[in-house]
Amino acid sequence: MEHLLFDRLAEENLGALAAAGRYRQRQIFESVGPVRLRAGGRVLVNFSSNNYLGLTHHPAVIEAVVGAVRRSGCGAGASPLVSGYFEEHASAERALARWKHAGAAVLLPSGYQAAHAAVQTITALAGGRTVRFFIDRLIHASLIDGIAASRARFRVFPHLDMERLRQLLEAAPPGELKVVVTESVFSMDGDSPELESLAALKERYGFALLLDEAHASGVYGPEGAGLIAEKGLHSLPDVTIVTLSKGIGLCGGAVCGTARFCEALVNFGRAMIFSTSVPPMIPAGVEAALTVMRTEPERQLRLRGMAAAARRRLRAAGYEVAQSDCPIIPIILGSEESALRASAKLREAGLLAAPIRPPAVPRGTSRLRITLSCEHSEEDVESLLRGLESLRNEGI
Repeated sequence: MEHLLFDRLAEENLGALAAAGRYRQRQIFESVGPVRLRAGGRVLVNFSSNNYLGLTHHPAVIEAVVGAVRRSGCGAGASPLVSGYFEEHASAERALARWKHAGAAVLLPSGYQAAHAAVQTITALAGGRTVRFFIDRLIHASLIDGIAASRARFRVFPHLDMERLRQLLEAAPPGELKVVVTESVFSMDGDSPELESLAALKERYGFALLLDEAHASGVYGPEGAGLIAEKGLHSLPDVTIVTLSKGIGLCGGAVCGTARFCEALVNFGRAMIFSTSVPPMIPAGVEAALTVMRTEPERQLRLRGMAAAARRRLRAAGYEVAQSDCPIIPIILGSEESALRASAKLREAGLLAAPIRPPAVPRGTSRLRITLSCEHSEEDVESLLRGLESLRNEGI
């Protein structure tokens, strides 16, 4: 039987993953508030979530979601171009566009699909013109996969290396549509490109910028509008990708750009065209989350202050972490085994810090990816820091 062939192949490949310390499986958790999970009868303080502002459990967001369910049901029932585009979707898109200082926005079911739709639209608009993407080596897999699927030409530059990017742009054949792809805050390292240098390169070489603001949105900028907004560089990105599952606290993604580009995405973005719309309760919650960011700025301030203090403490303990206020704090341990051991030790102490291993990060950089939330208490963070200091003392 054919399915037995797949079972044999799965056994071989899964065995290889297990031998390399890279086998993964899902765990069942029960939510016990914005920063706590129950698993195996124990409550764990969660330092592995992207719920930076704690909005997954904010009463105003929950109320908006419940109201939309009662009003519009649990699902959209169709793709946006058929009958699945409700007032909740249109209203949230307008709100997201205002938030990102963009002409328009288009909602998608996931950030992964948003990345694909953006790339699909760019390559479709080029027509017969050659498109060449210039991508940071550590951009998210959704962008890598989207560019690979497009079959467009691309060049990779070392992480955050603006000089190498300049050299590649200088050497690019004339007449090509050049598109630089990067993130304003990188998901695994919590670092950022020199956006002012990127702006200078854009002025000189005339490329388009596709920017992923997944992990900057909610954390930086007025009203949490992102690192671009914080630096006042609103005109720098031509197209911005936003996820709704991190600072915003729900699920889904969006592409922000000019009204004309978003109109093109609706017509050429296959990742949107052939997907059912997100349930209307999601955009209703998104609008409520944006309102909370505007009316409760103390959430962002607390988060960034907590992150800066934690990083100082970790540097004093001997960890190599950058001086920053980013809530993504990588504790790089090297081997897969070390990351697994460290995660298990912290879990024994009631702390959830998931091990991150290849292919999510480059080989030899397995780590604990610590993420903070404004909902963590001082006692929560102190427990984490003591746990990490103990790991350091044990030589892990």
